Amino acid sequence: MAVHDLPRKLTYDDYAAIPEDGQRHEILDGEHYVSPAPLISHQEISSNLHTELGPFIKKHRLGKLLAAPTDVILSPYDVVQPDFLFISSQRFGIITRENVQGAPDLVIEILSPGTRGRDEGTKREAYERFGVPEYWTLDSDRKNARIYRRLGNRLRLVSELSAAADDLLTTPLLPGLEIRLADIFD
Repeated sequence: MAVHDLPRKLTYDDYAAIPEDGQRHEILDGEHYVSPAPLISHQEISSNLHTELGPFIKKHRLGKLLAAPTDVILSPYDVVQPDFLFISSQRFGIITRENVQGAPDLVIEILSPGTRGRDEGTKREAYERFGVPEYWTLDSDRKNARIYRRLGNRLRLVSELSAAADDLLTTPLLPGLEIRLADIFD
């Protein structure tokens, strides 16, 4: 019986060698994932969220808000590009000139038809495994948000918010922040 070589896990070095092609490339547990450019509705939500969240963080000098494409290296085999990530002022040491090396304080993903399963599954599991304290998913189809917070060593769903119910996005990471979810999906 022949011994078969197991497929090699891809690393950040492999990722860095991928030619720029206008698509989003990520590596999760050594496996390569490619996503096409986001839909217009995704970009509208992204713009609205950045308009609301960015000035608040800057005004209160709480940290940095970064948007995709920003490489976040969780491990040599896990390189992601979240739609948004927040890094508190106390943790600026994980930011380098080229990328972020370690778990951001807050990760936000805007769900798209092509990425929904990965964002809610593999990526959420990676964020949990590598210590992300808080994770939001924004669903443009349902106009809702799911908020996960670290409880012990797990990311637990702590709330589901709805634009229709006029719910507010808040987080203990950004004291005083209140964003009407309806304004994000407007």
